[in-house]
Amino acid sequence: MPRRLKPTVIRPLLRPALMGAALLGLGACSWFGNPEAPPLPGDRISILSLEQTLEADAGLADLQVRLPAPYENANWPQAGGVPSHTLYHLELGDELEEAWRVSIGDGSDDENRMFSSPVIANGKVYTMDSSAEVTAYSAADGKELWSVNLTPEDEDEGNIGGGLSFEYGRVFATTSYGDIVALDGESGETVWKIGLGVPLRAAPTIADGQVFVITFDSRIFALNAATGDINWNFEGGIETTGLLGAASPAYDNGTVVVPFASGELYAFRAANGQQAWSDQLVRRRLYSSLTSLTDINAFPVIDRGVVYAASYSGRMIAVDLRTGNRLWDQEISTLQTPWVAGDFLFVVSTDGDLVCMSRRNGLIRWVRPLGKYEDPEDKRDLIIWTGPILASDRLILVSNYGLAVSVSPYDGKVLGRMELSDPASIPPVVAGNTLYILTDDADLVALRAPGAE
Repeated sequence: MPRRLKPTVIRPLLRPALMGAALLGLGACSWFGNPEAPPLPGDRISILSLEQTLEADAGLADLQVRLPAPYENANWPQAGGVPSHTLYHLELGDELEEAWRVSIGDGSDDENRMFSSPVIANGKVYTMDSSAEVTAYSAADGKELWSVNLTPEDEDEGNIGGGLSFEYGRVFATTSYGDIVALDGESGETVWKIGLGVPLRAAPTIADGQVFVITFDSRIFALNAATGDINWNFEGGIETTGLLGAASPAYDNGTVVVPFASGELYAFRAANGQQAWSDQLVRRRLYSSLTSLTDINAFPVIDRGVVYAASYSGRMIAVDLRTGNRLWDQEISTLQTPWVAGDFLFVVSTDGDLVCMSRRNGLIRWVRPLGKYEDPEDKRDLIIWTGPILASDRLILVSNYGLAVSVSPYDGKVLGRMELSDPASIPPVVAGNTLYILTDDADLVALRAPGAE
């Protein structure tokens, strides 16, 4: 009998108090410099061959955006934060400064890509670079604790995709070599390793004593977290053309929701792999060859019995977790995971529009253009925004042009901006009152309030 594993505990202590924009004590200060107009002004030029801009719904003009009060989360143990990918409203200090900075190894280049977000648990930060080097650091000061390379001996160094999650005292890693590895969180020693023979692009999701992973060829595997034994698997539709990157499954209340590159969304009973329902996130109208790409790179999000999922091809939907009935859909193209808080969803589109939506009906409350091109006049140098995450009444995003911005969740006003040392293609992470930003050149920066530890 495999031994029982003790899960990492996250307790989002959401207080019932609600805060409107007029009540914010943080409005006068900015983490990222002086507030200003949209950071990259210019006309919004759609990536589609026909212009299709997002607009706020006039019927929601008087709807006040209200959010749960922020809370401090000690850990960010999995890709997307927690298995459901729902963290609501996190807490950071009123002012932030650089606490420490480390290089985690090799960054992204023309041959290798780094997709793994840092994970934080039990006072440690775990990272994986583009050479499959997994390293543990002290969250207090960035001191390196241990490091191990997961590149097989018969392979050249280089890793495109994969990622980390932490549960049960172990770091679970996936690699593009097709391996799933469980490492001891304290020492980095290998507990078990299994090879699936197919590249793994996304980080695993850990829940219910199982490790859920999606392969490059659209299969889902559920493995025993204690032993690595395969409990069940399922093969989805194969997509021959797609984008780099992938989404991790979401889990809640005994159900695992799985996104495939084919645009298919499946729900399975986690205990036995029985299919509960499925859906398709393919846009009805195709405006160009780009919108025929059906990839789901945004993580599905499960909140209060509803699944929110979005695809690159331009379909965002809300689905009842239990029945699979679709509650609403909206034509939004995104590669980024939506953020849920209160009765609202926040998502950034591939056109560089940050959107606030009603989670109840999918209608748009406000839209903030962040900029789509570095050179908007000539439509050159595409900007890709990553995020958002919500912390202390700010939506935080980073971009592949080395810019971080903070935006008010209440009205979409840009509150501040900060130049990064390098482009950033991985969403920021918040844990222990610290904001972590990982740049493409593999610099991990920890920002926290002055004097905080």
